[in-house]
Amino acid sequence: MSSATAYTPARKRQLGSEKRTEPLPTVHPKPSDRKITWSRVAIVLTVLFWAIYVVTTIIRQFIDSGSQNFRFTMEAIGYTVVVTFLTFSALMYLVARQGALQRFQKHVRVPRAELDRHFADNQPSITVLVPSYAEEPEVVRMTLLSAALQEFPSKRVVLLLDDNPDPSDPAVRERLEATRDLAHDISATLAEPRFRFSDALMRYELGDTGVYATDESALELADHYRWAAQWLHAQADAHTIEDHVDVFFADQVLRALGDDLALTGEAVSAAIAEGASLTSKRVAQLYRRLSWTFDADLAVFERKKWASLSHEANKAMNLNAYIGLMGGTYRVEETPEGQILTPVAAGQRRAGDIEIPDSDFLLTLDADSILLREYCLRLTYFLQQPDNARVAVTQTPYSSFRGAGTRIERLAGATTDIQHILHQGKSYYGATFWVGANAVIRKSALDDIVETEFVGGFEVRRYIQDRTVIEDTESSIDLGTHGWTLSNYPERLSYSATPPDFGSLIVQRRRWANGGLLILPKLWRQVKERKRRGETVSRIELLLRVNYMASISWASFGLIFLLAYPYDGRLLSPMVLLAALPYFISQAADLRYSGYKATDIFRIYGFNLILLPVNLAGVLKSIQQSLTGKKIPFARTPKVKNRTASPLLYVIAPLAIVAFSLFTLWRDVNAQNWGNAAFAAFNATLAIWAIVAYIGIWNTIVDIWIGMTKPLYVDKSRRRSTEEAAPQTASIDWRSVLYHGHAGGEVPHLARVGAVVEVPADDTAASVPGAEGAVAEGTVAASASAGSAHDGTLGAEGSEAAAAVTASAPAESVSGERQAA
Repeated sequence: MSSATAYTPARKRQLGSEKRTEPLPTVHPKPSDRKITWSRVAIVLTVLFWAIYVVTTIIRQFIDSGSQNFRFTMEAIGYTVVVTFLTFSALMYLVARQGALQRFQKHVRVPRAELDRHFADNQPSITVLVPSYAEEPEVVRMTLLSAALQEFPSKRVVLLLDDNPDPSDPAVRERLEATRDLAHDISATLAEPRFRFSDALMRYELGDTGVYATDESALELADHYRWAAQWLHAQADAHTIEDHVDVFFADQVLRALGDDLALTGEAVSAAIAEGASLTSKRVAQLYRRLSWTFDADLAVFERKKWASLSHEANKAMNLNAYIGLMGGTYRVEETPEGQILTPVAAGQRRAGDIEIPDSDFLLTLDADSILLREYCLRLTYFLQQPDNARVAVTQTPYSSFRGAGTRIERLAGATTDIQHILHQGKSYYGATFWVGANAVIRKSALDDIVETEFVGGFEVRRYIQDRTVIEDTESSIDLGTHGWTLSNYPERLSYSATPPDFGSLIVQRRRWANGGLLILPKLWRQVKERKRRGETVSRIELLLRVNYMASISWASFGLIFLLAYPYDGRLLSPMVLLAALPYFISQAADLRYSGYKATDIFRIYGFNLILLPVNLAGVLKSIQQSLTGKKIPFARTPKVKNRTASPLLYVIAPLAIVAFSLFTLWRDVNAQNWGNAAFAAFNATLAIWAIVAYIGIWNTIVDIWIGMTKPLYVDKSRRRSTEEAAPQTASIDWRSVLYHGHAGGEVPHLARVGAVVEVPADDTAASVPGAEGAVAEGTVAASASAGSAHDGTLGAEGSEAAAAVTASAPAESVSGERQAA
């Protein structure tokens, strides 16, 4: 077996970051019966202590004092509502956790030989779609290569590149060209093993026709496996190591696959050495494994090159644009608006037409995610089982890369790994939600839920809803409405990056908090439709789904009430703490199970305190969207080498929480309201710790300075002038007339020679790499409509592209170049 990669981090590690780079086991350890029993006890105790609190404190106060004091009555009702909702969310955590433990205990991994046997007779096709916008080429390369090295009979890997196809910034153009070349570069890298093993498979299938393979052919197979292992180890050694993600890719994708193939080769050699005979069928299966692993068709597709495709600024429409073309043949036509793709009828294909192959399955994969070997094989095997014929989506909820270099990345990774457990548990109760970082999707299921409209004369198909920025959650509800189900595969086979600093975390968590409330009405319609079909909708499933979509809302507002309002001391009771205790103990146990410290439970509490304004902003955005009916632009999480600055609001708000908690502490001590005083002291202490540890004192000062001085600066702009010519009358733009026709009483004219055309600066990319041409939100909403004729100067992820330009687009690069007003 190969040794793990040793490396020196490019950036200095923070004190309290994570040194361990080895991931958790792929297969979850089976929990003991004792652990499952205590998990059930925790659920019972939570309900019991809550009921005791309501009876002994609230109802007793009403019985003893009556409802004569209006203020106390309202306080009691409000406090009970807040405590009940928070206790409900804690209870749902425990219920989901119980389901996960049950699944982990019952899960039996399908043997490798059974997978080989199944795919020898069933050879479906899969298309891996990797939406990307303004990503570093090195990051995308690891994602594409992890997908290309998936063992599968027929796989196509397509990079859906959503950058401006013609940027003016030289640095941005250089990065774009490097990203465009990735498909060709990876294909060239895989060419040698692909040719070697496809040729070996063909020669074996043509030559060995007996029941048992000859020893010579078996030993030749073992040699091929050893060669493949050596090739992969050489690729791992050549991979440039800059951070813990590079270590993961080199060790867990390249070296781990090489070790697996080397072990298989040794097993074949050992079998021959012991005089055993391998059947020809089994040897052919092993040859196919090599051939399929290194055989992938890679391509790059840019929707913004085509005026006939939607340019709406979100990931969902980037995926929809390509999925809508699959299975068709198209001819390129020139129009005044740019090139368009027109469908070609069967039998009318000509040279130069573009064919987009269809496939049985789709795999959507974020550009910063990495798959482990056998991801495609095991998940499609699961979907092809007769009992799973109506399962539309399966996935392994992503885990975090270990070895985070910053404290906040480590803690964000801890919450990600906790969510992995909870998502696995939701599948136990049939309450699975699609988590968009990775998923294998049955193509026929998407065809079942597609919505079609015509914009500007072009057909726009929506398979994945883009009404909210949590498109995966809404699509989960749509699939259920149409009779499909979803399921999480109970292993760890996918990993994704977590934000390394507070600024980028703001963008991610604000997006996650936005949209759940808007989807709730769809859930009620789904329940009604399923009952009409005679399906049973369990209460637990419904409660888990409601909690998943709305708990951020009530938790945010509830915590504000607890922090800000001086509730009567008579409402406090140890029963409230006892009702919350099973939740905290269980989460601490889950943290230890996931390789973290039990004391991280306190760090997560402080972490959530400073994220309270972020979550609240996401909730308010949902309310804004429900009132205005306008889509919220998709905010891409920045992935930059330097720190992403935080908007002023989200830096000041944590300081305000600390100040108000200290004020509350002083006020309650004077009033001898010791329960509230203790709560305020606890909040102030953990919030101060979170600010120091996860934002940083110096970073806080810098971000406040940037936020306060930002109105004094404007971005540079460039003007482009054409050469002066003799005065002449503007000529009619006959192309636009013939293409668009006469509209609005205005006749299109060509710009006069010598006119000055103002072009927005692409230098906003200095604030966030890849955010060229970023403009204000209102401009994006007006310009990024489906079927837009623009050539894609807007970033795929919207006006909040990388969320680093304005406070409303929540983050801004510290190194952004600005010009004094």
